[in-house]
Amino acid sequence: ADLRLFCRMNVDVFASHKSQMLPSSNNSNAMMTEGNVKLTTSMGDIEVELYWKHAPKTCNNFRSLAKRGYYNNTIFHRIVNNFVLQGGDPSGTGRGGTSVYGGKFEDEVHDELIHSGAGILSMANSGPNTNGSQFYITLAPLQHLDGKHTIFGRIKSGMKVVQKMSVVQTDANDKPLEDVKIFKAISC
Repeated sequence: ADLRLFCRMNVDVFASHKSQMLPSSNNSNAMMTEGNVKLTTSMGDIEVELYWKHAPKTCNNFRSLAKRGYYNNTIFHRIVNNFVLQGGDPSGTGRGGTSVYGGKFEDEVHDELIHSGAGILSMANSGPNTNGSQFYITLAPLQHLDGKHTIFGRIKSGMKVVQKMSVVQTDANDKPLEDVKIFKAISC
């Protein structure tokens, strides 16, 4: 079956960014302006809806990395029940990863987007304007993170999978005792 059928597009297209290009003369690097991402994980499938209107550069980064296979065979390296699932670091340490832009990129923070509950998709960072490839999914309301992290999507389907992940056993550093893997990230 075509996996693209699984992903139904339900996005608000940010049309004014259609002509923007990534820093490259290669047209295959055109800035994406719509679409979602499906994560096939060791615990089930999760589809994320991306907020292109509010965070076009961040959505382009996430979806482009997914399309290139960057997240394939990575782990959720940090899981804290009632807080977050964190992934997107190919090294699996929480210290690695880079953006599709070649380094860190600026935040796209908007007052109308808040960490209001479980299922919010945001960029993990080490301070202002340090976005790379790492992301997190909230497991509870986390208003203390508002204005500090770019919110760029939400769980569209697979919240039961997220809930299962949230209760796995972890070590003292919040790393799961058994890997919770992203087998494949599919741009759809």
